[in-house]
Amino acid sequence: MVNVLQFTDVSVVRAGTTILDSVNWSVDDDQRWVILGPNGAGKTTLLQIAAAMLHPTRGTAEVLEEPIGGTDLFELRPRIGFASTALARKVPAGEKVLDVVMTAAYSVTGRWTEEYETIDERRAQRVLQEWRLDHLADRTFGTLSDGEQKRVQIARSIMTDPELLLLDEPAASLDLGAREELLRLLGGYALESSSPAIIMVTHHVEEIPLGFTHALLLSGGRVVSAGPFAESLTADTLTETFGLPIDLSEVAGRFTARAA
Repeated sequence: MVNVLQFTDVSVVRAGTTILDSVNWSVDDDQRWVILGPNGAGKTTLLQIAAAMLHPTRGTAEVLEEPIGGTDLFELRPRIGFASTALARKVPAGEKVLDVVMTAAYSVTGRWTEEYETIDERRAQRVLQEWRLDHLADRTFGTLSDGEQKRVQIARSIMTDPELLLLDEPAASLDLGAREELLRLLGGYALESSSPAIIMVTHHVEEIPLGFTHALLLSGGRVVSAGPFAESLTADTLTETFGLPIDLSEVAGRFTARAA
């Protein structure tokens, strides 16, 4: 078991406003975490630090045993898979799906003058097949449905065999069918022992795939609870996090929450 992320008293302050407040958090390589909390709780900011895209204002953050602020981030970032709507907006609409995935090898979002080896193309094709996207390889990114684009983003994020996978609201805006297809694929990936540590931000417990093991609940930039589901994801912790009484139920590893 290897530690892939260690936050110690991490705070982020912007224009005098505290976004994250003294966050302590540790993630091991065999864990799959979900981050839950209301809008403005600091979830995306936390993920940006984990992605080596943001430095904490105070405290220390180590990602893949490298200190943020004390290492070459251009060498660290390729070891981290990251999928988000903000990143997807940078992908040219006319980019072929195969190239969207393959350009992850150079950490760019549009193919230009890079030279790729046969192994890169074969790897991209294999990832597309695993995520049931191989039939879309020659389609352009802008012509895909939301569900297809989300899956392409995840395929791109694992193209380089990352040691840490970060997903920012991968099921947001999807209809029921597209959501369930994505969660089924993501759950299967999470259950594989060869998969990296995974951290996923979501607003809804219904979007937690099978195979996930831990939860971090944030409210007002502070940690409400963190740890295995049995202790961290309960009606009481959700009630404290969202500020209203919440009932939580679980059936066959999937969760449902509603106001009490």
